[in-house]
Amino acid sequence: MTRPITAGVDGSEESLAGLAWAAREAVRRGLALRVVHAWRFQEHEAMAAVDADTQAGWVRDGLAEAVRSVAGRHPALEVTTEVVDAGSVETLLAATAESEMLVLGSRGRAAVVGFLLGSVGQQVVAEAERPVVLVRAGDRPSAEVAGHDIVVGQQGDADDSAEALRFAFETAAARGAAVRAVRAWTLPPLFAYSPASLKLLDEAGGLEPYEKKALAEALLPWRERFPDVHVVEHVEMGSAGQVLLSVASRAQLVVVGRRARRTAVGARIGSVASGVLHHAPCPVAVVPHV
Repeated sequence: MTRPITAGVDGSEESLAGLAWAAREAVRRGLALRVVHAWRFQEHEAMAAVDADTQAGWVRDGLAEAVRSVAGRHPALEVTTEVVDAGSVETLLAATAESEMLVLGSRGRAAVVGFLLGSVGQQVVAEAERPVVLVRAGDRPSAEVAGHDIVVGQQGDADDSAEALRFAFETAAARGAAVRAVRAWTLPPLFAYSPASLKLLDEAGGLEPYEKKALAEALLPWRERFPDVHVVEHVEMGSAGQVLLSVASRAQLVVVGRRARRTAVGARIGSVASGVLHHAPCPVAVVPHV
């Protein structure tokens, strides 16, 4: 079954930018676009004189206007809309399970600050079963041009970043873009070395050649599957978040993997994904590990 791309819309400038991004991506991939608005009756004092039917009508009218704008730019795009009387988190998580990806707007305070995720965005990104793409209000189609890479972070062995690499290569193939695969490394503490790891490092010729070999091995199946996608291998010493952000200025999209952690206060994304989400100057896709 072919799944649509879903955009979560709440009428904000950020969510409308996310909707426009989702529409362009759906056209490129030949997919349908599903637009979802989670809504609940507002009973606070400012809305006390407005009944539920009137409020729902406002929501439907706003959603229809947003969709008309998208349909005008992409007349061949199949678009469906849904207004759900439910909380935002549960609605978006349910929609994500039935989609290729979920696209959300994200508030940005300034270029150097980047994304500002609210509690809804944090929870959805941490718990979603499919990729979630965060788009800021200032996003423009002109950023999706030749010369701007799809940047993807790779870590661990070939399986650890497989889903993030898949998403990056599929996106690059749809856009005719290059993939810049980034692997960061740091010096481990001496007690972390074992006889087996020392043997592997010796065979590779040192730490940096070992990291380059690991990246090349992780990329091999995706190079074979997408032979027309140009790939740049980027191995650099430093923290993963800092290295990814250092190359993000020339990216049209940054893709990071996510292994959610459960804490006493709920799911949390890792420090690398969190740092990239808050500071990258372009849209960011967070892809869960299988």
